[in-house]
Amino acid sequence: MKNNIFYLFILTILFISCAEKVKSATESVSSYFDYSNSDNQLTGGIKMIPITTPKGTFNVYTKRVGNNPKMRVLLLHGGPGGTHEQFGNFDGYLPNEEIEYIYYDQLESYYSDKPNDSTLWTIEHYVEEVEQVRKALNLNKDNFYLLGQSWGGILAMEYALKYQDNLKGLIISNMMASAPAYTKYANEVLGPQMSPEVFKEIMAMEAKNDFNNPRYSELLMNHYYTQYILRMPLEKWPKSINLLFEHLNPNIYVYMQGHSEFGMTGNASLKNWDVSNRLKEIKVPTLMLGAKYDTMDPKYMQWMATSVQKGRSVTTNGSHCSQFDDPQIYFSGLIKFIKDVNEGEF
Repeated sequence: MKNNIFYLFILTILFISCAEKVKSATESVSSYFDYSNSDNQLTGGIKMIPITTPKGTFNVYTKRVGNNPKMRVLLLHGGPGGTHEQFGNFDGYLPNEEIEYIYYDQLESYYSDKPNDSTLWTIEHYVEEVEQVRKALNLNKDNFYLLGQSWGGILAMEYALKYQDNLKGLIISNMMASAPAYTKYANEVLGPQMSPEVFKEIMAMEAKNDFNNPRYSELLMNHYYTQYILRMPLEKWPKSINLLFEHLNPNIYVYMQGHSEFGMTGNASLKNWDVSNRLKEIKVPTLMLGAKYDTMDPKYMQWMATSVQKGRSVTTNGSHCSQFDDPQIYFSGLIKFIKDVNEGEF
């Protein structure tokens, strides 16, 4: 009888312990997805933020996923003129880690206002735009991680050089700190890796400024993009990446990046952009996310991590959109960095 009572007692303790663990886990998940105290509950996390500019006030699109007062990541897409759809698969990795992240379409991008005013197409404007978004979302040095990919990486570096006191952590994904160095790598390394006949034909069309020729796009998509942008057959590209290309604003893209995919050329306003000598000024914890098959030199990305004051480098086996073609290394590196910084272990 005593043994039965003892076993019953033990089973009761175990049941209560398991119930408490389940309750705790449930409450944690519920808190992460709880929008009940949010001003954007009705919109499912979407918030249009007014941006003040010398040419008037315009609205930009943001969408928050999750709640975490200590880990909040603002995502800066590429282009310029791309969209937050570039980060479409973040939904598959960050919620399970209870990391809050915020999609954001910059001014002139698909889900935001498009004044089509080239006087606003400057790094200075976009840095101030990010700062206005930060204030509207109540991001601060205790929780604010800034992740920029491609052109978004340029913007993130420039923001950090002016406003790093507002940051908890900085992530530069697939972007070198020098446009001339990027252009040199594209022409001297990536181009020669292609079929000589294909590369010669592409360069001939570029020399004639024949960028609207369907053949030019065909060659890029089949011989360049599938090797260095997203290493998958075109028919297997994720829907979010296809939407990114469908929604790309070509006006601002060409104005700032240029027509060519072999660096920044012609009259592109970013052609001579270079902050490589200023990386040493960045003192916040910084992750450089490069990729073996990227349009950006992976060794240069590794060097960047040694140039900032508190840097870490992760190199995936993917390409420019390595969150899709090597998500295992990309997200494990990203998540570890965010959590290490949050826990004071960086």
